[in-house]
Amino acid sequence: MYYSGSGVWKDYKLAFKYFYMASQSGQPLAIYYLAEMYATGTGVLRSCRTAVELYKGVCELGHWAEKFLTAYFAYRDGDIDSSLVQYALLAEMGYEVAQSNSAFILESEKVKIIEKEKMYPMALLLWNRAAIQGNAFARVKIGDYHYYGYGTKKDYQTAATHYSIAAHKYHSAQAMFNLAYMYEHGLGISKDIHLARRLYDMAAQTSPDAHMPVFFALIKLETVHLLRDILFINQFTMRWKWIQLDNTLGPYWDLFAIGLIVAVLIYLLRNRYG
Repeated sequence: MYYSGSGVWKDYKLAFKYFYMASQSGQPLAIYYLAEMYATGTGVLRSCRTAVELYKGVCELGHWAEKFLTAYFAYRDGDIDSSLVQYALLAEMGYEVAQSNSAFILESEKVKIIEKEKMYPMALLLWNRAAIQGNAFARVKIGDYHYYGYGTKKDYQTAATHYSIAAHKYHSAQAMFNLAYMYEHGLGISKDIHLARRLYDMAAQTSPDAHMPVFFALIKLETVHLLRDILFINQFTMRWKWIQLDNTLGPYWDLFAIGLIVAVLIYLLRNRYG
């Protein structure tokens, strides 16, 4: 996903890291991608010699490596149904990567051989199998499915449970952010602003990609509570919240002020022309 930018920003360094980790357990597709990156110099110093060695390693993995590559090339060439069939076969054999890939294909809703209403329930089952094998991204996905009601009924409590596992066991920044949001709004769990703030901070510390989402989430959190205290004329907490907001913004007060002005202008224009 980091390699192709599917659902996330392209990040070749992270892609290389995860491909390398997967290659250590003999995942043929991960080894193939590493070979591609070395051959083209994508995200890593180009090395034809290393690329050849990795391509050779894929060939030596045998019959099931060929199945993985067949599935991948079918997907790349737009033959989504054929790709899903190949990945589904490998998924039933217990390959975690195939389980994740099958789930990803199903939720993209590009498949024609399966009825649309069956796609998300099947994807949820496959994400669950991948999560059991230790896939942190799959664990977050299960949380998303229960949060939004994809393939199952909405269940905030179950969503929070899966986000919590991904956050604390696998240190997933996305799970930390999602869990922080749920604590902030009391969705499926008791509302806890202090814990929400701590989880937002943890997400930012865990992943550089989380810095901006966390920044805006904390601004919103502190601003909402500051305005609430202003309305209720709670001077003690107002002062404390103002300090918290100041600490959150740091050198970005100018950006906050510009954003606030833009928001007010949009609100006024909508009321005028709405």
